[in-house]
Amino acid sequence: MHFKTIVFFKNIISRKIPACKQRKIILFLIMAFIVCANAELYAQAPSPLAHWQYSAGEVMAKLGGPLPDWRIMLGITGSAAPSYEGSDKYKIMPGGFPDIRFRDIAFISAGEGIGVNLLRGLTWRAGISAGYNPGRKNNNDDGIKGLDKISPSPEIAAFAQVFIMPIAITADIRRAIGGHNGWIGDLGFYLPLSGSTELVLFAGPSITIADSAYMDAYFGIDQKQSVKSKLPEYKADACVKNVNFGITALYYFTEHIFIISEAAYERLLLDAAESPVSAKDDQFTADLSIAYSF
Repeated sequence: MHFKTIVFFKNIISRKIPACKQRKIILFLIMAFIVCANAELYAQAPSPLAHWQYSAGEVMAKLGGPLPDWRIMLGITGSAAPSYEGSDKYKIMPGGFPDIRFRDIAFISAGEGIGVNLLRGLTWRAGISAGYNPGRKNNNDDGIKGLDKISPSPEIAAFAQVFIMPIAITADIRRAIGGHNGWIGDLGFYLPLSGSTELVLFAGPSITIADSAYMDAYFGIDQKQSVKSKLPEYKADACVKNVNFGITALYYFTEHIFIISEAAYERLLLDAAESPVSAKDDQFTADLSIAYSF
C-alpha cells in the first residue's frame, strides 16, 4: 500500500504543462521570488515544524515514472505558531507559497529555498540551497522584551535525502550569513502512510543540533541584555536543541486543486529548555494551505 500511495502522490504533482502555458513560467518565477523574499511563514528556521516537512515526498517523486520538465504549485496558507521559539504565546500568520521544480535538477520553494540537486537518483538526492532565516523581532513580548533583535538573514544549506522503503531519511546542515551567524542541522525520517486516491499522509520525527553561535543568539542573555530585560545572565552552548514529530496530509479535491495540512510538536532540550528565554518547552504549530498544481 505504501508503494501505491507514493506512485499516486508523484503522478498528481508531476503534471506536464501544455505548450500554451510555457510563457507563464516567467510570471510564476517572478511571483516565487516575491513570495520567497517575504515568506516568514515558510522560512526554514526557527519553526516547530519537523524540517523534513518542507520537502515531504519529493525524494519519492520519480518512482511513478520520468518527471516532466516543469512542476508548479502555487497556494495560499494560514499558520498558527509560537510568537518566538520558546514562547508560550501564539500568533496566526497568513501567507502564500510557490513550489516550482525543473525536472529533478533545480527548484524554487518557499520551504526549501532556491536550490540545485547536485547528485540524484531514483530514490535519493543531495544538493545545496539558499534560503531565508526570519530571525527574531523584539516585539515587546514579555519573554524577550529587552533582548537583542536577531536580524533576518540569508541561509545556505547542504542536504541529502534517501528513500529506503518504507522510510525516507533526511539530513541537512545550514549556515546563516548574518543574523545569528551560526550553524544548525537536522536529522529525521518519515513514513508515507497508507492513504486513498484522495488522501496522502506522511509522519515522522527529527532531531536538531545547533552550534554555540546559534544557541547563544536565540537563548543566551549577556550582561547588557540582562539589565534591560530583568532576566538573569545565561550562556547557551552547542547542543541538541530539540526533537520534533510532524504529520503532513495532502487531500485532492480535483486533479489540480488540493489542500495541505501540517502539524508538528517540538520539545526544546538542554540549554534551549533551561534558558530563561524559554517560557514553554513544548512548542506546537499547525497550518492549512490551498494549492493549485499546473
